[in-house]
Amino acid sequence: MIDPHCMIEGCANQGYAPAGTGTVCKDHFTDFVKWRRKKGGKNMFRQYSGMTMPERDSIVEAWYKTLALPH
Repeated sequence: MIDPHCMIEGCANQGYAPAGTGTVCKDHFTDFVKWRRKKGGKNMFRQYSGMTMPERDSIVEAWYKTLALPH
């Protein structure tokens, strides 16, 4: 089930899609997809689609580290 809130710190938008075992809003999901496309192209999409949700957390964590978050 999708969490009703985005997992990104400081984001108050409604949850839109799963990102590993978490949930991101539509804006962050779009950024995540763009990052995956830049990072590995179609191969990244194939690899990601074959992973379980907990396995995807490492990919989500790598993307999360690229975000400019307020501290």
